Amino acid sequence: MSKIHIPEIMAPAGDAPSYLAAVAAGADAIYVGLKHFSARMQATNFSISELAQLASLGRDRGTKTYVAMNTMVKPNDVESAGRLIDRLQKSVKPNALIVQDLALIELAKQAGFKGEIHLSTLANLSHPSGLEIAKKLGVNRVVVPRELNLDEVKTMAEACPKDMDLELFVHGALCNCVSGRCYWSSYLGGKSSLRGRCVQPCRRMYKQGKADAERLFSCTDLSLDVLTKPLLDMPKVAAWKIEGRKKGPHYVYYTVRAYQMIRDNPKDAQAKKAAQDLLEQALGRPTSHSTFLPQRPFMPIQPKAETSSGRLVGEIKRDQKKLYFEPREVLHAGDRIRVGYEDQPGHRTLSIKRRIPKRGRMDIPFNKKLQGTPLYPGTKIFLIDRREPELVKLVKGLQKELEMFPAPEQKESRFTPKWPNTAARSKGRPENVTLFRNVPRGKTHGKTAFWLERSIISKVPFATVSRSQWWLPPVIWPDEDKMYRSLIKEAVNKGAREFVINAPWQAAYFTDRKKATLVAGPFCNAANRLSLKVLKDLGCSSAIISPELPAEDVFAIAQNPPLSLGFVIKGLWPFGIARFRSESLKFDEPIKSPMHEVSFVRQYGQNSWIYPAWELDLSDEYKDLDRLAFKSFITINEPWPKDVPKPRRTSTFNWKLDLL
Repeated sequence: MSKIHIPEIMAPAGDAPSYLAAVAAGADAIYVGLKHFSARMQATNFSISELAQLASLGRDRGTKTYVAMNTMVKPNDVESAGRLIDRLQKSVKPNALIVQDLALIELAKQAGFKGEIHLSTLANLSHPSGLEIAKKLGVNRVVVPRELNLDEVKTMAEACPKDMDLELFVHGALCNCVSGRCYWSSYLGGKSSLRGRCVQPCRRMYKQGKADAERLFSCTDLSLDVLTKPLLDMPKVAAWKIEGRKKGPHYVYYTVRAYQMIRDNPKDAQAKKAAQDLLEQALGRPTSHSTFLPQRPFMPIQPKAETSSGRLVGEIKRDQKKLYFEPREVLHAGDRIRVGYEDQPGHRTLSIKRRIPKRGRMDIPFNKKLQGTPLYPGTKIFLIDRREPELVKLVKGLQKELEMFPAPEQKESRFTPKWPNTAARSKGRPENVTLFRNVPRGKTHGKTAFWLERSIISKVPFATVSRSQWWLPPVIWPDEDKMYRSLIKEAVNKGAREFVINAPWQAAYFTDRKKATLVAGPFCNAANRLSLKVLKDLGCSSAIISPELPAEDVFAIAQNPPLSLGFVIKGLWPFGIARFRSESLKFDEPIKSPMHEVSFVRQYGQNSWIYPAWELDLSDEYKDLDRLAFKSFITINEPWPKDVPKPRRTSTFNWKLDLL
């Protein structure tokens, strides 16, 4: 047995009380977000001045501070992101930045950032070969996807290069879609998960066929608890991460203490039980081990089960015209309750103003904004955050101690990015590329492209192979790594030369294939000149920019890019790609949302692709786009399911919106 190592317990904090609760609990590291460039923009988040004080207190207590700047960076955000890193370095001195956008890796280097660079799970480094590429770019730690099982984590750990380590989520919310591969909220109205603005459409009730509406995409929370023991034999897994930057101090304190007990007493049955009791009191959603145990996987989507957070503390009653409830336990001033389920109309959160004894009475205040969605007797009420006196006392003590660390004087940053050279503009007419799932019948117009699958390679004639583009999938799992190396070799031997990588880390497959031409695909989420520069450094000759961008950003990025660009102009763009799937969900059949939006799900390999039942179509913008000298325009040809009616509507994605 290898030597047991001590991984960090890494706590979330969305505000100062949660940060102090993490310190009080003895967290080894705390990750936080700022007012900008954070993938949890719904959290309160921190100003630099406030964070500088907290980080000083953390250092004094031996607690590291990691700052998440893990959003997609739009073209006009680059300068402000660089200045923010510069100010962070001078005032906060965080131990690490957590990033997803390649531009932030480049900006950190230019700004002389002295801490580590951690690659967010939103960057979707999901296969072992890609770790070397991340190291080449200067990444010190990779946060692996939450979908990995224990064997896959071990595979990633064994492939992890020297001077790099891994971070693993052990507790907290699970998304239906793979991180960095969800466009659902964005496609429905400009609230991008890659920009920290997700409105969680996956938590809604959906209806398929004649069955009642169910939570077809809503996941229970992850809780690995005692299953973390095998990770103690993996020195490369350096951090156990707790999700929850929108949670309160109670959740943070209880989860940190629980995982400390499990880590520090792996053979103590009483400590394990005490830890599990703490986790049950943390006020999260119902939990599961998800698919972490390969021999006993549990699908975290249970359509008929409730997946709301909090502990049930009562139900609404009516007394004449007033609504009220009688709590099943004492409620303290500062506690927060939620009235109703999160995915139902009329739900609301309330703060408790004064102590309410068990079986006491609390009236539900009338809310003018929600008067169109009335509450009814029987509506359930959940405790979602609490302020027990003992924890409040601990936090207040640290708040006084915080006064010993005055906020540093704020100075404006004069940082200016070093921009890459502009590539020569593409000459001649742009290529029209059509991406197929199957070999098309009859003649095709323009250039053909195919998803790289063995069944396709075997059917495509030799002459067509050499003239076509070959697209790698947006997600490659650890057990698929060798298969895709083999597929690429087979394709090259048949004459394939142009490959589209759909994650920067897939460039690892081509380091020994000098004749291959690489194109960065749209799932690389490239949205600014510096990220394009990094993709060029990885060997890409052109890049298909993120289709999420609105018109003004597309025009901005196309003005002076460091390499030629492509653009997805038409076709079925997925809401998202998921590894989790409800057993009751049927493929290629219509699914209706509460807002009557229709979608369908299709299986490709290990992944479910969730599609809207209406296409992206920016054909009307072709003339304006053509003036920008794009190298290629891509049409995604996805077979339409026979049971899903074709709509008259199409989508322009965020073209006419302001992507927040």
